[in-house]
Amino acid sequence: MARVLITGMSGTGKSTVLETLRQRGHHVVETDEGTWKLPDETWDEIRIDELLRRHADLFVSGTVENQGRFYDKFDDVVLLSVPLEVALERVKNRTNNSYGQTGEQQRKITEYFYTVEPLLRSSATIELDGCAPADDLADVLERLVDDDLEFPLE
Repeated sequence: MARVLITGMSGTGKSTVLETLRQRGHHVVETDEGTWKLPDETWDEIRIDELLRRHADLFVSGTVENQGRFYDKFDDVVLLSVPLEVALERVKNRTNNSYGQTGEQQRKITEYFYTVEPLLRSSATIELDGCAPADDLADVLERLVDDDLEFPLE
C-alpha cells in the first residue's frame, strides 16, 4: 500500500471517491471534516505529520494552501479535475457540503479554477478525470497503490 493525497478544486469528486474507497475497506481521511484544519483553513501540520507517521497505507483528501509541505510524505499526489461548468453545477446541487452554493463562493471557485488548479496540476503525479464514475476512479486509485501492478493503466 501507499499514502495517496487526492486533491482538486471544489466539485471535482474528492469526497465521493474517498467515500467509495472507505466502503471498500481502505483507511481514508477527509481533511475538510473534523479538526484537520486550523482557523485559517490550512492543515494542522502537527496533526497531519502524526497521521502520516502512523499510517503507511492511507488515502487523504483535501486542498489547502500548505499541502505542498507534505508532498514528499505521499507516494502519489492525485489531481481530480473536471470542467469548470461541471464543478459549479455539482457544488450548487450537492447536499453533503454547503460550500459553493452562494454566488460569492461560486466566484471564488471560478477564480481558483484559473489560479490554483494549474499549481496543483504542476505538482501532481497523476491527473484523473473527475467526471468518471466514482467506482472507476477508485479502481484506478487501488491499482495505483498496488505494488504488483505497473502504471500507467490501460
